[in-house]
Amino acid sequence: MLNAKQTQTAIAIMGEIFPNAKTSLVADSPFHFLLAVILSAQTTDKAVNRLTPALFARYPQPIDLAQADEAEVRSLIKTIGLYRNKSKYLIACAQGLVTKFNGQVPQTRSELLQLAGVGQKTADVVLAECFQIPAIAVDTHVSRVAKRLAIVPKNANVLQIEHTLMKKLPQSSWIAAHHRMIFWGRYQCMARQPKCSTCPLLEICSAGKGLIKKGAAK
Repeated sequence: MLNAKQTQTAIAIMGEIFPNAKTSLVADSPFHFLLAVILSAQTTDKAVNRLTPALFARYPQPIDLAQADEAEVRSLIKTIGLYRNKSKYLIACAQGLVTKFNGQVPQTRSELLQLAGVGQKTADVVLAECFQIPAIAVDTHVSRVAKRLAIVPKNANVLQIEHTLMKKLPQSSWIAAHHRMIFWGRYQCMARQPKCSTCPLLEICSAGKGLIKKGAAK
């Protein structure tokens, strides 16, 4: 297992390779960013960004979406997966913002989790991106990278991964670390055929060495 110092070194190296790692979702307000994150579940950010301009223009404020017709919302997001359920979540989320939070996106995890369609990962992403509140959102990329590098045990769940990263990394680096690990998972340590042979972290990655031996990595 990597200790705190080794983990911080690994994150620093990721930052050297991907110095501009940041969210790919495009939005013009915390409300719209929240919608985009909900939509991004099991869908690429590119797919979300293609449809959100029309969605955002149609529903500029929570009150607009709270009163929306579900069929109309579905028609605006039907190009992505799970669009039927997501249309319900978007409307219910907007209704929650209006009735519970005066139309404002809350700035605490506990409050965000009260909204429809918002889980722990979504809440953490919104806190970090919209309000610069330190958080580490664990998605499939963060999980894979953390496990392959042995920052966390192979059987660690999402909550355990989050807590371990928070312990091993200084709070001031949490947001940047989250983005760097996502980029690392997308472009370097992919699920299939990761670029292990040219990886600057191979020296400390027993999983990568094993994948090379099996011929499962580039």
